[in-house]
Amino acid sequence: MDSSKKFASKDQEIEHWRNLAQKFKQELEETKEELEEFQISSRELEQELETQLKQEEKKNKELMLISERLQNECDSLRDKLQKLQTDSHNRITELEDSFARVEAHKNELHKYIRELEQDNDDLERAKRATVVSLEDFELRLNQAIERNAFLESELDEKGVLLDTVQRLKDEARDLKSEIDVRQHQEVVLKTSDDGLLGVAVLPMQDSGYVAPGTTPTTPTTPTDRGQPSARVASGITGTPLTPSARISALNIVGDLLRKVGALESKLATCRNFSRDEPRNKAGAGAVNSSRTKRLSRGSSLPVQTGVKMTV
Repeated sequence: MDSSKKFASKDQEIEHWRNLAQKFKQELEETKEELEEFQISSRELEQELETQLKQEEKKNKELMLISERLQNECDSLRDKLQKLQTDSHNRITELEDSFARVEAHKNELHKYIRELEQDNDDLERAKRATVVSLEDFELRLNQAIERNAFLESELDEKGVLLDTVQRLKDEARDLKSEIDVRQHQEVVLKTSDDGLLGVAVLPMQDSGYVAPGTTPTTPTTPTDRGQPSARVASGITGTPLTPSARISALNIVGDLLRKVGALESKLATCRNFSRDEPRNKAGAGAVNSSRTKRLSRGSSLPVQTGVKMTV
């Protein structure tokens, strides 16, 4: 309010204050109307807020119930989770132990496989060596069989030659006896021609004389002992042998003797080879390794001890 304002007259002042009071009165009425409106709106707002409050309280109760239920579920899930964690931890521990055992078994299997591969390589080498030795043994066996067959054929030939030599020796002895008888007969005839008459010609017995370069032999059977005299008697009246026939007979006898000597030397060589063969086999068998011995447990080969021949 402006109290220091100066008025020209009292009426102007009264009019001023009247207008001012009228203004304040109007403002008061407006303010009252606004207050009533405010109170009305406040009551409505209060009712609305109370309604909302009731709704919110109801919702809050529902949410509390939900929260309690969820809390219970959470506790239950937490217990389940704890149990699952414990079970999973135990399961993981068991799996780790099982994995460690499986890994150890795997390492053992790898080691065993390496050992088997090494043993397999050793066995393959031993097999190759055995195959080579077997091929060599078969080759030597075939050679020995061929040599034995050849020696058997030569033994048969030697038997035939020995019979022929014995027969020729008997014939040579008979021929020599016949030659001695003829020479003695010629001497007797010459002495009879010189005037020594009446000398009886005596039959000559086999004196056992053997020419140089020949071997004295005895007849193989008792029936051969009576043959020389008969052959001598037949030689006295028979046709005499020519010198060329005698020389050829002696050459045949010499050739036969040389063949017999060669056969005896071959037989001696074969006997020495048969004696040395087991020694070589024993020396070769001592070089084999332990793995080759292990291999020979499953399959054994026959050992050729040598070729023995009897004459």
